[in-house]
Amino acid sequence: MPVGGDFVPGQDISAIVRNGRNRMVALRWGLIPPWAKDPSIGRKMFNARSETASVKPSFREAFVRRRCLVAADGFYEWQNSKGSKVPWLVRLRSRRPFGLAGLFEQWSSPRDKTIASCAILTIEANSLIGRMHPRMPAIIPPELYSVWLDPQNADPERLLPLLRPCPAEDMEIIRVAAFPA
Repeated sequence: MPVGGDFVPGQDISAIVRNGRNRMVALRWGLIPPWAKDPSIGRKMFNARSETASVKPSFREAFVRRRCLVAADGFYEWQNSKGSKVPWLVRLRSRRPFGLAGLFEQWSSPRDKTIASCAILTIEANSLIGRMHPRMPAIIPPELYSVWLDPQNADPERLLPLLRPCPAEDMEIIRVAAFPA
């Protein structure tokens, strides 16, 4: 869940982008590629697999030129249990906010409406999250924020090593009794 509340794909979330300098912006969660005919494609593109984002046409340009940090203080994972899904809140044990690796785009409609959107990069889950789900969002360590956001750093060989699981011992999971409305 991005900082400030519980969000779902299609809503605006807070992210840090570098456009000359770092700044906080609102991005629609669900990346809309510049070539899309309409924005509905974003509903399917809220996550991107880190292993393929640098080569997939939908994410390739953003991976090289438009990376962001999605501000979060936790996220939800859903576990299948007896025919239903149980939500679990995942956060850092320190309870500090963190930056999820993201990609962003600007999409313009035929009527000149512009939508800024993003996707969160996912990686193989660490041992804690892996009990519930095989993947998790990539959390960028604070000391690497500037490396991730640097638009001059466009080499996937330098960027992909930044996308690794957060150590399981630095995280905690909490069962959510009732998901907030």
